[in-house]
Amino acid sequence: MPVINCSSAPIDMERGALQVRVSISIGALAMFLLKAWRVSVFGAYGYLNFTKSAFSEHSKMFKPEDMQANIEGKNCIVTGANSGIGYATAEGLASRGATVYMVCRNKERGEAALSEIKSKTGNQNVHLEVCDLSSIRDVKSFSSNFISKNVPVHVLVNNAGLLENNRVTTSEGFELNFAVNVLGTYAMTELMMPLLEKAAPDAKVITVSSGGMYTVPLTNDLQFSEEKFDGAKQYALNKRVQVALTEKWAEKYSNKGIGFYSMHPGWAETPGVAKSLPSFTKSLSGKLRTREEGADTIIWLALQPNEKLVPGAFYFDRSEAPKHLAFAATKSSHATIGSIYDHLRSLSGLAQ
Repeated sequence: MPVINCSSAPIDMERGALQVRVSISIGALAMFLLKAWRVSVFGAYGYLNFTKSAFSEHSKMFKPEDMQANIEGKNCIVTGANSGIGYATAEGLASRGATVYMVCRNKERGEAALSEIKSKTGNQNVHLEVCDLSSIRDVKSFSSNFISKNVPVHVLVNNAGLLENNRVTTSEGFELNFAVNVLGTYAMTELMMPLLEKAAPDAKVITVSSGGMYTVPLTNDLQFSEEKFDGAKQYALNKRVQVALTEKWAEKYSNKGIGFYSMHPGWAETPGVAKSLPSFTKSLSGKLRTREEGADTIIWLALQPNEKLVPGAFYFDRSEAPKHLAFAATKSSHATIGSIYDHLRSLSGLAQ
C-alpha cells in the first residue's frame, strides 16, 4: 500500500495561498504606482503647458493670418454655448460671419447669451436651439427638427460637458456625466452625419475633451460601476472616450469628406470649472486661462481647411498634441473603442 504524506498538504496550501497574496500585493502595488505616476506627470505637464502663462508663451508661435478667415455662409453648431468656452466659441465664429446655432439646455440662459452675441458681433444669423444633451430623447428630437431645415453643417462643435461629483441617474437610466459627455456627444455626431455630408469636403466635427483624460486609460466601464463614485475620475474617463471616439469616427467615415478632431482648451476659468472643482480653481487663482483663450484652438480648427489637419488627431494650442503621456500605459487601451462604439450605438437606440 502506498504511503501518503498528509502532513505536507497544509504546508503546500499555505505556500500557494502566500504566493497568491504576494502576487495580488505586487499587482496592487504596481497599479498604485502607475496611477500615482499618471497623476504626477499630468500635474507637472499641465502646470507647464495648460496655464494662462503657457498660453501666452505658446501664442508667440501662432500665425495671425490663420484666424482672419471670413466664414460667412457656413453653418456652425455649438453645443453648451450659453457660457464659458462654448459661449466664446459661438461668439468667435459669429464674429467671423458664420451662421451659428447655439445648442443650450436652458432656454432663458440661452436667450440671454444669444442676445449678447448678436449685440457684440453685429451678426444676426445666430440662433438658439434648446436641447438637453443628457437626454437621448431630446437629442433625437433636436436632430429630427434640425435635419428638416435641410442646411449643410460645416462645423459641429461638441462642447457641452458636465462634471457632476455625485452619482446622478437620468430619467433614461444613465449616469449623468456619461449621458452628457459621451452618449449625448455620440448621438449628436451620428445624427448630424447627413447634414455634415452635405457640407463635405468642407465639414468637420470638433470635440472638446480635457487634459484630465491623460490620467486614465480607456475602459468599457462607461457608467462607473465602482461602489464609491468619483465624479472627477468619471469625467476624465468620459474625456478619454471622446478622444478615442474621434479616432474611430475618422477611420469609419474616412471617405465622407468630413474631418474629425478632438482638442483640449487647457486650464480655463469657466463657471463649470468653478462649480465642479472649487479647490482647483482657488489653488490656480490668477493662473487659469480666459474662456477666449480656451476657445482659441476650437476656432482655429474651425477655420483651417481639412487638408492642413490630421484626421482623428488631438489638438492643443493650435498644434497636434500627444494623446498619451510617457510611460502612462494608456495607449493600448484604445484598441477597445470598437466594442465601445457598438455599445454606444445600442444604448442610444440608433439604427445600424
